[in-house]
Amino acid sequence: MSNPSSQGTTLITGASSGIGAIYADRLAKRGYDLILVARNVQRLNTEAERLRAETGVQITTLPADLTDKAGLAKVESVLREDPSITMLVNNAGVGSVASILQADVDKMEEMINLNITALTRLTYAAAPAFVARGKGTFINIASVVGIAVEALNGVYSASKSYVLSFGHSLQKDLAEKGVRVQTVLPGATATEFWDIAGYAPQKTADITMSAEDCVDAALAGLDAGELVTIPGLHESELWTKWEQDRRDISPKFRNKNPAPRYKVA
Repeated sequence: MSNPSSQGTTLITGASSGIGAIYADRLAKRGYDLILVARNVQRLNTEAERLRAETGVQITTLPADLTDKAGLAKVESVLREDPSITMLVNNAGVGSVASILQADVDKMEEMINLNITALTRLTYAAAPAFVARGKGTFINIASVVGIAVEALNGVYSASKSYVLSFGHSLQKDLAEKGVRVQTVLPGATATEFWDIAGYAPQKTADITMSAEDCVDAALAGLDAGELVTIPGLHESELWTKWEQDRRDISPKFRNKNPAPRYKVA
């Protein structure tokens, strides 16, 4: 779909605003050609025109609703067929702050379709092509609530826990095939996410990071070879310990008999 640059082409979902738009800006300035995916055609075209003028890279817009099967299939097809694509940024997502007693279950299903199903299908579409070329990079945007699961809506938190777990599995499957996988866990970030989620004041709270700082930190983590990047976590040793504890406990699940505390004869 575009003339390959020296860096190749990055496809970014949710690219018309927020974190996705900042990724588009930063990666264009790094010399990547871009395929920008979002539902808002006007915003998408405006972003593409600005980046073309400022960077000179090739920009293709791909309007698509990733919760719609036809729209999702269109993007999957591009990932399978465009040999210039060297990176996929799975950024598109939606959230909520509503509890199970307040949230509409149909909206929760739409969230699952976007945050989990679309991300999974796009990754499955790109992975064989990346492996065949012996190179490629996935950047999957999760959230700190994938760990701090009680913080927001339960379906949203669970969807981001999925992204984190999926990333670990991808790293296991693809690392030796020349494919990189980075999972990014932003904390509260100043984007329209909060307007849609139902808590706009969070955008200006003291703990809320700018989208620019979030993406710049995430890309620095990518450059450093991090598998998981948490821009707001200053004590990196806490994550290292969390991961080591998780790996240490895993073999201890392998028991034929129930634990003695259950007093099963």
